Amino acid sequence: MGNLYRFVEPVVLFLLQRRGLSYGYELATELREHALTDAAIEAAALYRSLRQLEQNGCVESEWDVEHGGPARRLYRLTSKGRQHLDEWIAVLDHMSASMRRLVTEARRGETATRTKPAAMAGRESEPPTPSTQNEKL
Repeated sequence: MGNLYRFVEPVVLFLLQRRGLSYGYELATELREHALTDAAIEAAALYRSLRQLEQNGCVESEWDVEHGGPARRLYRLTSKGRQHLDEWIAVLDHMSASMRRLVTEARRGETATRTKPAAMAGRESEPPTPSTQNEKL
């Protein structure tokens, strides 16, 4: 799927809203539980999304050096990130409704009634043969 990793973004925004502050490793763990797709999301995709969100002002990060072990980045959602999450929610809500309609109609086996385009109105369903063309002349 072309933009599959694009769907990492709303989940990351949601998780940061819910958690407040979070390390990338924690986000990666929860991302699997809330993923919008069955495909496995690589950690690299998560960190690319975090960097992009940070460049766009939706996420801020700082180095946490107070705990034992190596320094780790601590991420938080900004007010712009909350607005962006609201935009994603509207998009996903619309997509969800559209998908529900499609699935419901497909399960019912509904078929659309096809109408002939205006250019074909009045024509026979079979293509004209040379003998029928001569009859019309």
